[in-house]
Amino acid sequence: MLTLSHVIESLTGMPFAGGQQVITDVVIDSRLAIPGSLFVAIPGERTDGHLYVEAAFAKGAVAALIQKDVPNFYTLDLRKPITFEMAGGFKIPVCLRVADTVSALQTAAKFWRSRLNVRVVGVTGSVGKTTTKEIIAAVLSSRFRTLKSKGNFNNEIGLPISLLQATEAHERAVLEMGFYQIGEIALLCDIAKPQVGVVNNVYAVHLQRAGNIENIALGKGELVESLPHDGVAILNKDESLVMDMSRRAKCRIVTYGLDPQADVWASDVIGLGLEGIRFQLHYAKARETLHIRFPMLGRHSVHTALRAVAVGLVEGLTWQEIIGGLQGMEAQSQLRLYAVTGPGRSLIVDDSYNASPESMIAALNLLDDMDARRRVAVLGDMLELGEYEEQGHRMVGKRAADVVDKLITIGKRAEIIAEEAQLCGLSAKHIIRMSDRESAQTYLRENLSEGDVVLVKGSHGMRLDRMVSALEISG
Repeated sequence: MLTLSHVIESLTGMPFAGGQQVITDVVIDSRLAIPGSLFVAIPGERTDGHLYVEAAFAKGAVAALIQKDVPNFYTLDLRKPITFEMAGGFKIPVCLRVADTVSALQTAAKFWRSRLNVRVVGVTGSVGKTTTKEIIAAVLSSRFRTLKSKGNFNNEIGLPISLLQATEAHERAVLEMGFYQIGEIALLCDIAKPQVGVVNNVYAVHLQRAGNIENIALGKGELVESLPHDGVAILNKDESLVMDMSRRAKCRIVTYGLDPQADVWASDVIGLGLEGIRFQLHYAKARETLHIRFPMLGRHSVHTALRAVAVGLVEGLTWQEIIGGLQGMEAQSQLRLYAVTGPGRSLIVDDSYNASPESMIAALNLLDDMDARRRVAVLGDMLELGEYEEQGHRMVGKRAADVVDKLITIGKRAEIIAEEAQLCGLSAKHIIRMSDRESAQTYLRENLSEGDVVLVKGSHGMRLDRMVSALEISG
């Protein structure tokens, strides 16, 4: 188990006799502190974690990493050599003074990783990282004691926190790795040391920060580049930008997709609406074909299943273990997309967590698979698309024209979706442009009926989930 002495040793390079307390959790929000936790005080744009050290201690935290002086609490300055007297006077709670708390958190996680006998699976991609992580973890858990990232803890702070949750009992860890700038995933890999890397896709997500899609591919390819010679890169055969990463690998490549040339591939994919999907699974190496039913929604989710299958095969699982993991309710319960009953006994499919052109189109494909009296799409702005903004919204509008009976857009950017849908043949009387979610909420409450299926999707910043919550009818 991770102890306070491990943390101190990681930051000083010297064994520490005191501090044998087990660290029960690592938090950056004092409200989440529990007895035995380590609180990391991080200065931020809106507030400063150092203001909440006392609150964390009040909730039972045994230590706080600090980079500023916090008066009234015993402090061990780790920027200086630890003396025998300092170790002898050690007491709890303690503030551990470091030069930079984020860097110290990363150093502690890297140290702890080096002491664990665990195989790490890193997951990256523009869309579907969290869902992929959940399904892979469900599959691996059918045999191994498996750790997975908390929620979408996938950055320079979240990944170290997730890794510090590991114990000596864990055999596998599935860690999500996000990308905003070149070098970020390389840093995460230096901390986590993954032996298996899974790349989902490369899309124009967060393009304003990345600059261009080539930079996104370059950044996500750092996962492949970091894998050791005896590692495995699991790449999407259907995505050319992903397959280009194979040139950067020094390890074995395993491919998945709908392409029959992939190592693991699917055919005859059928959407079953809210019942999930059905497909035929092919494994080239063993010349096997299996008929699979997968509880995730939308035909696009077949790629998620294939990633998990590929990881399971690489890790030596049997087909029974893999299929059991795919169909497990634990994995299904973690999915962000869900359906609720709306006004007039309509069905609202809430996929409002986030949006890119590709995921918008995938959601529209799901809507197309569903039996409905009327298919309604409520689509909000897609943010951070940069120069891809107009093209991406027009792609969505074109697909919407083929699928929906009624299109409601929310936001200035989403008006491009409405415009393109009309250009592609959707009648103007079936298109409604709204400036805010409150107006759309009022319209939906008054105009939905039993048999209507409503898709709600937009970037997280649009907070369309609040509209869904307001429209949901219980019972």
